[in-house]
Amino acid sequence: MKKYILFILMFIGTMAYSNKNISHRAFLEKNLTEIEKLAATAKVWGFLKYYHPKVADGSQNWDEQLFKILRQTENTQTVQQFSNAISDWIMSLGEVKKYENIKTDIDNVYFDKNIDFSWFDDRTIFTKELSQMLKFVQKYKFQGENYYVTFQKKDPNAVPLQFINEVKYSKFDWTDKNMRLLAFFRYWNYVEYFFPYKYQTDQDWNLVLTEMMPKFSDPKTELDFHLAMRELSVKLNDSHSSLGTSKMYDKFGEKFVPADFKIIDSKAVVVGLKNDSLARISDIKIGDVITEVEGKSIQTIIKENTKYVEGSNKASVLRNFYWAIFNGNSDSVQVKYTREGRSSQKYIKRYEYAYLIAIPKPKEKWRFLNNKVSYVNLGEVTEDDVPEMMNKIMVSDAIIFDLRNNARGADYLIAEYLNPEPREFVKFADADLKTPGNFIWRKEEEKCGKVNPNYYKGKVIVLVNEVTQSHGEYTAMSLKVAPNTTVIGSQTSGADGGVVRFEIIRGFRTQFSSYGVFYPNKKETQRIGIVPDIKVEQTIKGIQSGKDEILERALKFAEKGK
Repeated sequence: MKKYILFILMFIGTMAYSNKNISHRAFLEKNLTEIEKLAATAKVWGFLKYYHPKVADGSQNWDEQLFKILRQTENTQTVQQFSNAISDWIMSLGEVKKYENIKTDIDNVYFDKNIDFSWFDDRTIFTKELSQMLKFVQKYKFQGENYYVTFQKKDPNAVPLQFINEVKYSKFDWTDKNMRLLAFFRYWNYVEYFFPYKYQTDQDWNLVLTEMMPKFSDPKTELDFHLAMRELSVKLNDSHSSLGTSKMYDKFGEKFVPADFKIIDSKAVVVGLKNDSLARISDIKIGDVITEVEGKSIQTIIKENTKYVEGSNKASVLRNFYWAIFNGNSDSVQVKYTREGRSSQKYIKRYEYAYLIAIPKPKEKWRFLNNKVSYVNLGEVTEDDVPEMMNKIMVSDAIIFDLRNNARGADYLIAEYLNPEPREFVKFADADLKTPGNFIWRKEEEKCGKVNPNYYKGKVIVLVNEVTQSHGEYTAMSLKVAPNTTVIGSQTSGADGGVVRFEIIRGFRTQFSSYGVFYPNKKETQRIGIVPDIKVEQTIKGIQSGKDEILERALKFAEKGK
């Protein structure tokens, strides 16, 4: 009986071993799709660019190496064949040597929500041997200054992060598949390793790679390729992110209508006139509610074009939608609109943007709304204005700081009047160039204010809306730490911090947020924006009656405290 049981156990073990071998062999012989191979190549190429000691030093022509491995993997079919081609390629780049003393800065505190090399272990694509090779490169990564990315230190007012030493190519031929993939792979890896908010995007960045790949590997037209580039940048969900090329005019047109709009309840409401005289020609008035453009509802147009309009949140996307709704190449556009309860149709004339630029009207920087409340338009106030302005308005019971036109850099100086001592209001996270994909919390505390026993002791009220972005949001953060501060308005743009601007490849200029901006407790501002203490949304009725509903609510709070 014991012999029989032993035989059964040996038989089961043999079968399990055999099945395991069959399963492993089947994995190695599994055919890969072109999309799978291209996506894996994009990841490996980008990883090696920033990690391999014989690549990150700039000694390779890295674009040519991409074209080389694309040729070599094109005819591979199975996991084994593909992995062998990638492994041989990596070996050809030069030896990666072990080193005993792995340099680390024990004082660094890391923000590691973005870094992710779990794809090394993707057994649907890579053999175990290739996975181990990639991990070895990661462990014994390049230790010097990367050839392709740096922090500039010359200009203290410029964004530190810079992408450098990329070949731009004098002429970009969109019909060349290799060049299209080069542009795509470059951009995807810029975001993969150096965009601080990658972890917050709506769509996982790995899925973006596979979803967008067909649009780059096989676009039907040149415009399709340009639109794919635009769509890719929009997937960052970053109001700072954009990509513009001349071909965008083929899709959306280069002529504008002479009015500004706000999308409310799926309608485009006229809130301003770009050029008064041109607006009169088309009988455009503030408060007009446009419901259709060329026979399409505003809601339909938004649904069809959302993938081409950048924004960190819904409020900022709708703010940026005007050109996708009203632009075109014809001299006029047909709209359906309502005014004073009556619905009608008409044509609105379009103009090249240069014709819409009118002589700017002087704007008031600050004023007293009454003998107890003062108002400051931070979109107009500079540092030079601050001493005289603050000395006069310090007598107010409340000061309303309006950030709905953003700010012009007077925040630190104003904070000296509002705070009894220096106060930390922000925390930054910078890309870790020694371990790309990781970020490091800045050691230095960023404070505003100074020791000032005579600081302003009245109410500080800050007005915000979807136009409040970047330095405007940063200014709101600095004002928010002052005693007795209340933020009133609607959701801000949700894109704080400096912007890195660069050319991906000739003719394709883009940008995105380059370092992380957080509250001192490390809570995010990106996408969320500055959250109002008292929420007030602009309404169609308010616009039509000429009311500034946010300012009116602020004045009520200033006078009654509620």
